[in-house]
Amino acid sequence: MAKISKKRKEAFAKFDKSKVYPLTEAVQIVKDITYTKFDASFDIDVRLGVDPRKANQMVRGIVTLPHGTGKVVRVLVLCTPDKEEEAKAAGADYVGLDEYVDKIKKGWTDVDVIITMPSVMPKIGALGKVLGPRGLMPNPKAGTVTMEIGKAVADVKAGKIDFKVDKYGIIHSGIGKVNFAAEKLVENTREMMSTIIKLKPTAAKGTYIKSIYLSSTMSPGVQVDVKSVTL
Repeated sequence: MAKISKKRKEAFAKFDKSKVYPLTEAVQIVKDITYTKFDASFDIDVRLGVDPRKANQMVRGIVTLPHGTGKVVRVLVLCTPDKEEEAKAAGADYVGLDEYVDKIKKGWTDVDVIITMPSVMPKIGALGKVLGPRGLMPNPKAGTVTMEIGKAVADVKAGKIDFKVDKYGIIHSGIGKVNFAAEKLVENTREMMSTIIKLKPTAAKGTYIKSIYLSSTMSPGVQVDVKSVTL
């Protein structure tokens, strides 16, 4: 049996693992049981009553969190020269095309989001083997293949994230930092859940939101009362 650290024992002593907590209380518990010395991420795990193996039950969406993620997002824009100034003005960290395509082919992926244009996608498609496994492949559904380059960059920098259900029927996403004020984390959680609820597939039967857990980097998960989030 794995040994439980002193800090983890302290964390478990501060809440009841078998209890389901109202959202505001759960957020405060996560803040109280986070002992990392670094700026920990605030995460949400939502178990859905869907079968993601079926195309008509796949849940994928985009949400702009009202208070952002707290993460510095490095954005690469692959575009034609006429869009470069627009991308730079919006705050893109890297802007170009052929030189970055060549770098990526050699294994460079030191970015968090890649935004591009429809006309450039044929060049990007060849990078699928490098970008796909890292979740960096631009996708029109995620808003990262667009002619509105400036808006796309600004949205990502402001806290726009895309998410999708995994093969186990769970959506996992970072929705802030533990050092955010509790009220901001509550609002980010509500916005995330509101978006997920709107995406309920018509083919999904029975209970859609099965469980919600909040946690931070390396902390235990705290179960949240679904009704307290979806009201």
